[in-house]
Order: sequence, then structure tokens, then C-alpha cells
Amino acid sequence: MINTFESGMRLFPLSTFALSFWAALTLASPSAHAGESRIPHATGDRWQMAQGEIAPDPAKPDAADAPEDAQPEDTKPDEAQPDEAQPDADAPDEAVPDEAAPADSSGEEEDGDGDDHGGGVELPRDADGHVSIPGVPEYKAPEVLHDLSLLPFPARRMRELLIEAAKSGDIEKLRPLIGTGDSATQLALGGIDGDPIEYLKSLSGDQQGYEILAMLEEVLEAGFVRIDAGSEAELYVWPYFFTTPLAKLTPAQRVELYRLVTHGDYEDMKAFGAYNFYRTAITPQGKWQFFVAGD
Repeated sequence: MINTFESGMRLFPLSTFALSFWAALTLASPSAHAGESRIPHATGDRWQMAQGEIAPDPAKPDAADAPEDAQPEDTKPDEAQPDEAQPDADAPDEAVPDEAAPADSSGEEEDGDGDDHGGGVELPRDADGHVSIPGVPEYKAPEVLHDLSLLPFPARRMRELLIEAAKSGDIEKLRPLIGTGDSATQLALGGIDGDPIEYLKSLSGDQQGYEILAMLEEVLEAGFVRIDAGSEAELYVWPYFFTTPLAKLTPAQRVELYRLVTHGDYEDMKAFGAYNFYRTAITPQGKWQFFVAGD
């Protein structure tokens, strides 16, 4: 027994020495076990990976190789808190009422006549109720004339010739009075094409010109006005209704107007704003300037 124990004690140092010597050779020879880890404290799976027995899982990065700021998989990042000082860029700006801006009064205020002029602005008006614009002279109708002696002789003579032709019932007697070319009497606002006498017949309801001749006579029998006095554009115009506001006609003048038009025509003229029936003009030199109707 003693021998055996003593033999074991002699073998134990030898075995320990052999293991230490083998470990030293292993660490000192890098080519002996190529690819094996030299980390002395590796344990478990890491030790087996170091020995090449377990391939590294790419889905699980090594905690030792991960950056310092990396968070564990089971750790949820802090939820981003909205910055109360910075409004959302996608949100529309809320309209801020301007305390200094006046309230919209459109449609709420009207002038004295009940007509809205945008914000209740009352336009200045004259004694007759017509709008009066500052700085713009008020329109004044020419003086209504009935005294034919006030006409220059050439103008008075042309009037007489026109009335004689109208009373004759022969519309051809107007041809020499109309003239030709650029100096011919204007018979339409837009001008005419073709023969002037035929054009006048087309205006007459009877197609012979009797009605238009009667109209010409009635116009020349009415009162007249002198416009653009003293200028090259001076004219004597019949009837005076052409330049006189209909609202200012006296009762006697209304009767005179009804010799030319019907009451229905008068209402249409009021809606239009002026007399727009037949009128004629003669220059101081005796030229028949125009005989037209319409607007």
C-alpha cells in the first residue's frame, strides 16, 4: 500500500507537468490550430465558436463587437415626444383675426335710395336725384328753341325743303337733298350700302316711303336745340328730346313727345335712359347732316 501511494504521488507531479507543458506548446504555436480562438476566458457557446464547432449567427451580433450606443433587442427606444415649441409644418396655419381690420359691411349698409354702393358709401346727388361727381361739370341740356328766325338762313332753307319733300309724298325729292359721296346725309349709325332712297323705303312700313316721310315732317315740326355753338361741329338738332333728360320733361313737353312716339316707346326710352327715336340735324351752312334712329 505504501509503495502504491508513493508511486501515485510520484505520478501526480509528472501528470501535472505534462498537462502544463502541452498547454504551453499549444499557446506558443499559432499554426498548430489555425482559426481557433485565443480568448482564455471564453466559455459555453463562445468557446465552441472559437474552436470552429459552431458558426456565428449573423442575426445575433456579438455584444463585444457592438457599438457602445447600441441598445439591446428587448429594450424599446424612448418614444419621440412632440416639441410643443415647434408647430407641425404640415398643419395649416390657423387664421388669426386682425383686431385692427374693420368688419365687412358689404351688403349691410345701403345709401339713402336703397342701392348698395359697396360698403354703404353714399354718392353725392343733385336736387333731382342724379349722381353728381365732384370735379365733373353737371350736364346742362341746351336751351329748347321754337323760334325759326334764330336759325341761320341756309339751315332754315334746308328745313323748308325737307318739309316740302315730305309733304309731297314723293320720296325721290329727298335724293338731291341727301347728296352723294362722303358729304351725303348719314341715314344709319353704321352706314348703308346701296341706294339711299331704297334704304329709306325699307324703313317705312308701307315700303313706299310714306311713313318715313311723315316721320321726317313731324320731327322737323318739333322744337330744336343748338349744340356745340361756335365750333366747327355746330349743329341744329330736331327734336330737342334728343338732348333733354326725359325725367325733366314738363307735362306740355310730354304731350309734344307723344306726337312722335307711343307710351310704350316712352317706357322703353326711360329704361334705356334717353330718347332714341328718329332725329335729324342741319349745319349752319345748310347741309343735311343726319337722319337716324336707334342707339
